[in-house]
Amino acid sequence: MNVRNKTILITGANRGIGRAIEEALKRGAKRVYAGSRQPFVHSDDRVTPLILDVTNAAQIKGAVDSVAVLDILVNNAGVDLHDDLSERAGIDRHLAVNLFGTHGVTQAFLPLLARSQGAIVNVLSLGTLASVPFSPAYAISKAAAFSMTQALRALWAGPGVKVHSVFPGPVDTDLTRNLDIPKASAESVARAIVDGIEKEEEDIFPDPMSGNIADGWRSGVTKALERQFAAYTPENVAKSS
Repeated sequence: MNVRNKTILITGANRGIGRAIEEALKRGAKRVYAGSRQPFVHSDDRVTPLILDVTNAAQIKGAVDSVAVLDILVNNAGVDLHDDLSERAGIDRHLAVNLFGTHGVTQAFLPLLARSQGAIVNVLSLGTLASVPFSPAYAISKAAAFSMTQALRALWAGPGVKVHSVFPGPVDTDLTRNLDIPKASAESVARAIVDGIEKEEEDIFPDPMSGNIADGWRSGVTKALERQFAAYTPENVAKSS
């Protein structure tokens, strides 16, 4: 997968890791659809802004109607409302965006991605793999989104759609503004994400903190179990019964 001459849709494109839009343009993307909840403009005429709240079914449909061809979908839109698990409403809000929003956008664009034998890129978090106590509902929602990512990876391997998961550590964005911890720049993380797509890495660890566990993750028992379970698609299970 090479970004050059490809058509890309990035959700949450107006901030944070959504700056992958700039990296895609540098590498010669043909068209970048930039989804965001608020209108914005971009100086490059290869960028087409889309009003896209990933929790809004009508806006998702409108985005699909606006996109004729799609090679890469980057599910970047997310919410992190630091909580303590005392209220279920916080969990519901995180799931609505980080899980169900990602699911809704992905399902809507899968026909186009299958046609192009393209790629889905789900931006998750290191909190996916080990919950963080200052934002546990966020970690719960990202863990659920990762399980969905693994399932999509197995289900759509046959039609030729690649599915990537991204596990950034703390990134210097609006979501982490109040955290006094080391953070990677959004630009460096965006660059590493595009590198991972082009290298066809299933699991992308785009910064120094996440990179520390990359080798252990890829050779570990959890990844081995994912590969084993990937064979248990509905079709294969039906054949063996």
